[in-house]
Amino acid sequence: MSENKSQHILNSASNLLGFCLIVMTSFKISKYSEQTFIDEFTGATCLLLVLSTLFSFFSIRSKNERLINKFEKIADNIFILSLIFIFLITLMVFFTVVL
Repeated sequence: MSENKSQHILNSASNLLGFCLIVMTSFKISKYSEQTFIDEFTGATCLLLVLSTLFSFFSIRSKNERLINKFEKIADNIFILSLIFIFLITLMVFFTVVL
């Protein structure tokens, strides 16, 4: 791929992973996790972000152009899926805590 998105995905996914871990910890401490599925969704999102980080790292480290493109595409697709999950988590937090 000509744009080489892997470095951006690696940086963004690792930062969002930290955010998700903070959300999960906050909900465990506040006892909201017993009432909602937010921590389960956040855990799934953490796994997706770790996979995205790994594949983007593999893309950066690979020497084979075909593998670079394949790993980058996988990382990109997983990252987009994790962003959708983060959007759903945000909606759940809003409706659970704010309303």
